[in-house]
Amino acid sequence: MSTDHRQAPEGGWGELTVDELKSELEARGLTKSGKKDELIARLEEDDAAPAAVAEGETPEPDSEEAQEASEDAAAAADADEEAADEAGAEGAGEEAAAGQPRRRGSVETSTGATRKERAPGPEGDLIVRARAKYVRSAPRKARLVMEHIRGKRVERAQAILAHAPRAVSSDILKLLNSAVANAESAYELGADELTVRRAYVDEGPTIKRYRPRALGRATRINKRTSHMTIELTTERNGR
Repeated sequence: MSTDHRQAPEGGWGELTVDELKSELEARGLTKSGKKDELIARLEEDDAAPAAVAEGETPEPDSEEAQEASEDAAAAADADEEAADEAGAEGAGEEAAAGQPRRRGSVETSTGATRKERAPGPEGDLIVRARAKYVRSAPRKARLVMEHIRGKRVERAQAILAHAPRAVSSDILKLLNSAVANAESAYELGADELTVRRAYVDEGPTIKRYRPRALGRATRINKRTSHMTIELTTERNGR
């Protein structure tokens, strides 16, 4: 854009004719098509643009100060990490000196560590959940077995499932043992401290198969599946 264009007249650009306005726009390298109002507006915007740029100029930030601040923050973080590593090494050395064996897979954890913080349930008790999906058993048959262990202590429920005559009992027993293992791993709880809070079965997808019959017919066979869920709690209301 050329900088030697003429200034707006005292009465504004409206005093000029359309041809004069177009010639001024052409001198500035702007589009000269449109009505007279559009030409005037285009010239006014071009006059106001340099002033807006001049008002919007801001000094660039001092990059050296920002770099020094980032270096100080990085140095502080490194110092904190070194202090934490030294504290962990001292704790491990004290355990070794006291003759305490270290837990497998963890160097800084002692055998006398306290239990993890428990997540309370709706009634304030701990809840541990295990879920098995796509079990090859009909939901109706699985629900008949679930009714026998609901509300029982875990040890009693395991005994019931071990002697139940239905084939799905073995799958439910595996699920119960998985829930107990979750409680032992996450909260260091044993089977004698847990009760079956909820035990329910949801219907899964049905697998469709066909069997040949007489006279060239085919009969469809529905092989149903189940989604089974068991929740354990620390309530002592089981029987």
